[in-house]
Amino acid sequence: MTFPSGTETAGRYAAYGRRANNGARLLGSVLATLFGLLVLTFVIGRVLPADPVIAILGDDYDPAAYQRVFLELGLDQPLYVQFGIYIKNILTGDLGNAVITGRPVIQDILRVFPATMELATISLLIAVLVGVPLGVIAAVNRDRLPDHIIRVVTLLGFSAPVFWLGLMGLVVFYAHLGWVAGSGRLSLFYLDLVPYRTGLILLDSLLAGEMDVFWDALNHLVLPASILGYASMAYIARMTRSFMLAQMNQEYILTARIKGCSPNAVIWKHAFKNIRVQLLTIVALTYGGLVDGAVLIETVFAWPGFGQYMVGALTFGDMNAVLGCVLLIGIIFVGLNLLSDALYRVFDPRTK
Repeated sequence: MTFPSGTETAGRYAAYGRRANNGARLLGSVLATLFGLLVLTFVIGRVLPADPVIAILGDDYDPAAYQRVFLELGLDQPLYVQFGIYIKNILTGDLGNAVITGRPVIQDILRVFPATMELATISLLIAVLVGVPLGVIAAVNRDRLPDHIIRVVTLLGFSAPVFWLGLMGLVVFYAHLGWVAGSGRLSLFYLDLVPYRTGLILLDSLLAGEMDVFWDALNHLVLPASILGYASMAYIARMTRSFMLAQMNQEYILTARIKGCSPNAVIWKHAFKNIRVQLLTIVALTYGGLVDGAVLIETVFAWPGFGQYMVGALTFGDMNAVLGCVLLIGIIFVGLNLLSDALYRVFDPRTK
């Protein structure tokens, strides 16, 4: 039986110490980012001309009622005191009540967020499954006809406003051709037929065995998800093309070809393998952008999701709801960055 030497033990403790320090720094940066985001949004919300008391009482308010609500909201306190109270409430899970619904903000977000997650996830799948192969094809056929066609298609997806694409999609594919369903998440006939479990209507309908509801939900989802995914697909395809071109000019690619590797092996086993880490960051940031950037699509398609809720909160000056939405967006982006960093270690051992 052998025992580790003093040098080995010291090395292990040093490694543990480095990991603990790295973890502490990472946690500190995450908390600092979220805190700075809250400070900025809170201050902007308080200096805007929107009056939260009028948002609650309406324009025809009684002065006595205005003063009472003003004091109840703590608006007579200094700004730093209001912010301290808000942070204290957040730490206990209280984001306040929303003016537009009268319910706690956390309940509203949990109710509307699954619809946006479902839309964004399907859009991301479309973007990745189409954009990555197109980017590879464009790079392999650089300055030839396939490359030119793909670059034109992606340029259109980059340039065309999403809301215009949504309107045109409704006019062509719904109004004229009748290939897809119209606005909304479900037809009126199928509303409330499926028990609410996850909030993801496709999954809930499958769990309930309601295939008619599943196909109706999918019919409503395919057009907004395709249009939202098209814009993201254009970005992913262009970045994939750029990454692949950089790899195709490397010496190891020439070496692989000289050794007699097949074109597919050179492309997918050598060049593409070395861009996976870069693509992870692109896909993660794209997903975050889809979650908080689905506002226009949700408005065009009357999609009852997070985007519509945030627009309504901004319209009515409901700062509790706005701050809750901003906090969630910040958490999403921070979480996706942490996830991409963790996946780096899986796909690229050099980062360990």
